[in-house]
Amino acid sequence: MRAGAVQDLGSFRLPDGFRGRPAWFVQLWWLVQATLFAWSPQFMYGWRRWLLRCFGARIGLNALIRPSAEFTYPWKITIGDRSWIGDRVALYSLGIIQIGSDVVVSQNSYLCAGTHDYSAPNFDISGPPIIIGDEVWIAADVFVGPGTTIGRGAVVGARSSVFHDLPPMKVCRGNPAVPVHDRQVIVRPAPSP
Repeated sequence: MRAGAVQDLGSFRLPDGFRGRPAWFVQLWWLVQATLFAWSPQFMYGWRRWLLRCFGARIGLNALIRPSAEFTYPWKITIGDRSWIGDRVALYSLGIIQIGSDVVVSQNSYLCAGTHDYSAPNFDISGPPIIIGDEVWIAADVFVGPGTTIGRGAVVGARSSVFHDLPPMKVCRGNPAVPVHDRQVIVRPAPSP
């Protein structure tokens, strides 16, 4: 390390086992993702679920994942039943990303389960988890930061940034995202026969 350096990337070292799989396995996933996954027609949701499961992801029943979604380390990802992962969503899974059931993560959103210690000259890396509760809607182009939890039924408005936990059943927006009002649920009666 250089004397007096504020940031010396030459001294950076990835912690042992940080990726969770050997380097060859990581490279194989990235090759599969760039070809077999990304080139699959949109309607082939089952195929993409299968590919992700082959690489250790826990994917629920009938999850809809678009071919342009990106997964850094699928073995660190859980997606619940019937959840939707939209176009160009990035799941930067240096740490665990857990997405509940009936969740929508809309297009261009970025879930970032990784960070660096900028106070350490060697720029230490870590992967604090992201937890998304059931029935959450993350609208378009939202950034979700490392170590955050979004409570069940919350809505995060378009282009918001999540740096702290968000409570359940609240509509949240802004940079940083804050609750602005309760999520109202309208229960419609079943149609009569």
